[in-house]
Amino acid sequence: MEPKGSKIICKRVLLTGFTLCIVLVTKPSSAIDIHADSEVMMQNGTTGTLRCTFRSNEVVSSGTSVTWSFQSSHPDNPYSNSPYVIFYFSNGKGFPGPQEFKDRVQFIGDINKRDVSIQLSPAQFSDNGTFFCDVKNPPDVTGTPARTELRVVLKESLPPNNTTIIVGAVCGALVLLVLIAVAACVVMRVLHNRHDYEGCTSLESVSSQAPKPRKKVESSLEGSRCTSPSGPLQGPVIYAQLDHSGSKNSFHKMEPVVYADIRKN
Repeated sequence: MEPKGSKIICKRVLLTGFTLCIVLVTKPSSAIDIHADSEVMMQNGTTGTLRCTFRSNEVVSSGTSVTWSFQSSHPDNPYSNSPYVIFYFSNGKGFPGPQEFKDRVQFIGDINKRDVSIQLSPAQFSDNGTFFCDVKNPPDVTGTPARTELRVVLKESLPPNNTTIIVGAVCGALVLLVLIAVAACVVMRVLHNRHDYEGCTSLESVSSQAPKPRKKVESSLEGSRCTSPSGPLQGPVIYAQLDHSGSKNSFHKMEPVVYADIRKN
């Protein structure tokens, strides 16, 4: 009985170990998401940016690497057969690619912020093609490289800048608001002046209909003057004072006293 029990236990242990090996071997590696602009337009002879970002569940470390590749869209270009590495970044250092891109490609991203963008200066017509951005952040090593179609054109072929359009629209709206405010102020001032003018005319009409007491008083005075009796003017009245003392010399000593009384109207 004991050998049979030990055989059963051994079989179970072997089966468990085999299952664990299968699970560990078949476990998929972590994936990394890489994003870039699908299409970018640059003016010939200017500086342009090829943006690329990634998302990873793992912490960014010195083992994180970035690879930028290019495949030309011109059949006669030596880079048209397959993608060629034009820039490589690892351990905090950048390694330029072939001579054609060596002095024109610069890493401007921040790998700690999961930004691995590059700058191309100056852009040339030979840069027309597809740029590939690939990031490895162990153990996140499985992911699809992001692709960006680059079109280098003349200035006349560039589409209008959305920022310019937005700024122009905002400025136009502000000017329109100012004009509306000015028009509203003018209309309110005109209505206010018209109201004041109507008030003045109504007061003038009322004052013109009211009697004038001053003229009536003057007319009454004039009437009283006209109706006053116009008799003959009385001249001066002379009074004589006589001496009744009975003396003989009283006649010679008598002095006349004249009182003048001039009466006016």
